[in-house]
Amino acid sequence: MAEGKDLKHWDRIIIGIDPGTNVMGYGILGVKGKTPEMIMMGVIELNKFESHYLRLARIFERVSGLIEQYLPDEMAIEAPFFGKNVQSMLKLGRAQGVAMAAALNRDIPISEYEPRKIKMAITGTGAASKEQVKEMVRRILNIPQENMLPQLDATDALAAALCHFYESTRPQVEKGCRSWKEFIAKNPDKVKK
Repeated sequence: MAEGKDLKHWDRIIIGIDPGTNVMGYGILGVKGKTPEMIMMGVIELNKFESHYLRLARIFERVSGLIEQYLPDEMAIEAPFFGKNVQSMLKLGRAQGVAMAAALNRDIPISEYEPRKIKMAITGTGAASKEQVKEMVRRILNIPQENMLPQLDATDALAAALCHFYESTRPQVEKGCRSWKEFIAKNPDKVKK
């Protein structure tokens, strides 16, 4: 855990998930005020399970365990990208659904982000490589190089959580008025009579 801080230290905790059927990445982000910090990142290795159904069971079990351990307030999950292999897409969608079910089982709200949106939020370009995302996540969260994992799935999951942090802290812009008459109708307290 980040510098031995207990979970009560954080204003909110976001779990990020990078769904996969061979390796699933996860990242836990703690937010204090306006500052995000990595609490934990890792991967769930699924290669040892031959059955796709056993892999799904393991995903549900591990994500549920992470939720129990870190008590996240929100989940950010990478949306599956559209590929040519329908079987792979179906399996990936199931893996994502099982991770989401673990969060829904604990009433944790879920936000889903397309890979391009996550890359854009972290690197400034939607065409960034996984290696570029990893390096930017490391820099943004001040993670020492020796604490980085070789699996890019873990940093992709942290990137999803960080993207959600950025999206959820962005000021909401009110829709403008098309005329003075509309402004006066919407803001009677701001008009002197």
